[in-house]
Amino acid sequence: MKKALFLILLAAAAVAFLFSDAQDRPGPGQLLQHPRLDVVLPDFAAEGLILDIGGGGEGIIGQAKGKQVVAIDLSQRELVDAPGEPLLKIVMDARELKFLDRTFATATVFFTFMYINPADHAKVLAELHRVLRPGGRLLVWDVLFPKKTDPRQISVVYPLHITLPGGKEVNTGYGVRLNDREGRGAAEFLELATAAGFDVLTRQDEKGWYFVELTKPA
Repeated sequence: MKKALFLILLAAAAVAFLFSDAQDRPGPGQLLQHPRLDVVLPDFAAEGLILDIGGGGEGIIGQAKGKQVVAIDLSQRELVDAPGEPLLKIVMDARELKFLDRTFATATVFFTFMYINPADHAKVLAELHRVLRPGGRLLVWDVLFPKKTDPRQISVVYPLHITLPGGKEVNTGYGVRLNDREGRGAAEFLELATAAGFDVLTRQDEKGWYFVELTKPA
């Protein structure tokens, strides 16, 4: 009973955050409530600095890897509020990264592509490919978008339970409009990633989400 109440409150909080204007919030029947995603973040190895795209909010990669992380986000407020101690927090658009070519050995995108317009995914991937060194890795965690169960549905909310290296647990919720995201997942993303020049090292399919490890050929 307590768990069910927690998930309901979490979903409501996510909706309120995503749609801060009450007139823009989904009405009855317009919200698709996704089952909880359980994500265990491994203490992955990384050489040098890590570029973290969408590093605001919960700042999961910043919490896990600390001073190795250069976190960027479009939202200054999200960066300011993010916990953890990354080396840098920078307001920046992932579609136009302000870093030189071949700057980073590792980049991460933790449940952020879900918020980026699918029409911009190719541009972001091209920028990530540019700033990674040859042999560099791109680690991506993201959601599988469901099919609507009701034609009125315009948005989806995902409750998340994240376990960090060392055992710390984070409970949160991510919400986004479905728009043209309905049914999209790892296959569509990997098609764009390979077109951008990445090779696929690892693909991990989970319930409601996926993880992929990509590399820029040496």
